[in-house]
Amino acid sequence: MSDVQVGPVVSRDQIPSWLHAVTDNPDVISERVLARGGDRARLASLAAKAGGQRAAAVLVLMSGSFDPDPNSPGGLPGDAEILLTERAATLRTHSGQVAFPGGARDPGDDYPIGTAMREAEEETGLSGDGVTILANLPVFPVPSGFQVHPVLAHWTKPSEVFAVDHGETARVMRANLRELLSPENRFQVSRSIVGATVYKGPAFMYDGMLVWGFTGGLIAAISEASGWDVPWNTDDVRPLEQMIAETGGRQISGFDDPPGGSDANDVNGDR
Repeated sequence: MSDVQVGPVVSRDQIPSWLHAVTDNPDVISERVLARGGDRARLASLAAKAGGQRAAAVLVLMSGSFDPDPNSPGGLPGDAEILLTERAATLRTHSGQVAFPGGARDPGDDYPIGTAMREAEEETGLSGDGVTILANLPVFPVPSGFQVHPVLAHWTKPSEVFAVDHGETARVMRANLRELLSPENRFQVSRSIVGATVYKGPAFMYDGMLVWGFTGGLIAAISEASGWDVPWNTDDVRPLEQMIAETGGRQISGFDDPPGGSDANDVNGDR
């Protein structure tokens, strides 16, 4: 996995300027994402250094006007959206969690771009014809036993998307980024065991769904690096299991699973 070239894969003029802060310096988001999650994230990082983790990729696909909005922080256009999926409630681990489309590397994949696109097409019915791949982001270890390369892309011609297999994906959504990032939809979630905080990280509420963990952390890191953030109450910390219950209890947090214990394509599990 170390042979993946991190950074833009197209010329700068093909990248919307509201994403330049990330594509110009992809490493700017690394520490922010890796700082999430308390002990579980540290265990994942240690496991990655020891080797043995599987390669995976996710597609961070954003649509929206190419030109920036001069009246919006960081130039984020009002029509900017991000593609997310909700895992099926029947999956063995991390059921119901919100994630980027993605999965494990298969033999013959042009990794990570080929992996991310193949998985997105299989999960959401996405047509690759309207997708411009912009950059490979740095690899991140996750406690489910994978090292994940996010692939950043711009959806120049959005196609119809849907849950291809309801046994794996309950829902596919195009979340409006301004709404997702609005202060009333932002907070942090935490998980404590025997009085010790083992997880605390950024979270979002969108259309009745809780977005947290690796997915929430990466969205938050990209927003912060790009200057899209509107001031929000970072001291608003809510118990993770309580928030899962308030959103219908469809999610399983995964904190009862040992690090590395996961389904074959569970690249987002426990984030």
